[in-house]
Amino acid sequence: MSEEKKEPWLNYLAITTVILAVFATLATYNGGKYSTRSVIDQNQASDQWSYYQAKSIKGYLYEVQADRLELDLKSMPEDMAAKVQGDFKKKIDTYRGKILKYEDEKKEIQAKALLIEADRDDCKLHSKFFGYAIIFLQTAILLCAVAGFIKKKPLWFASIFLGLIGIFCFLQGFYAMPISVPGLPK
Repeated sequence: MSEEKKEPWLNYLAITTVILAVFATLATYNGGKYSTRSVIDQNQASDQWSYYQAKSIKGYLYEVQADRLELDLKSMPEDMAAKVQGDFKKKIDTYRGKILKYEDEKKEIQAKALLIEADRDDCKLHSKFFGYAIIFLQTAILLCAVAGFIKKKPLWFASIFLGLIGIFCFLQGFYAMPISVPGLPK
């Protein structure tokens, strides 16, 4: 029996396939990492916005109570108003103080939520590039397999081209520019 002679470029094709597979594996790992962080950040941001809403509701309740006490004080007969005026004003001031406290807390919560959302958006950006890398690298690996099977060098060159695009996207996944939120520290 005669042995079929192996073409030398097939060795390079095998090495190319291994390199592409390593990059695809790393892109999958990093894409998953950023995707998971994005989901966690989304949940944390939702929690912060819920907390913000709770503070808004509490502040609104104190505002309603303060307004009600002010109206009650204005509608009281003068002789009665003089007796309780100090108590009413003290309570109104307490409520107004709590309203201001909730407004300050809401600003802090909002800033934290916006930072978390910025990190979420940044993770989405990185994850997107890793996703593109996976698509190109897997397609390149497939073309390598077909090129080796049917022994067509042009398909191998096409796979190298797609693989380079995938490697570029892979690198973009690390170096993608983060999205900045106006008015917040970077």
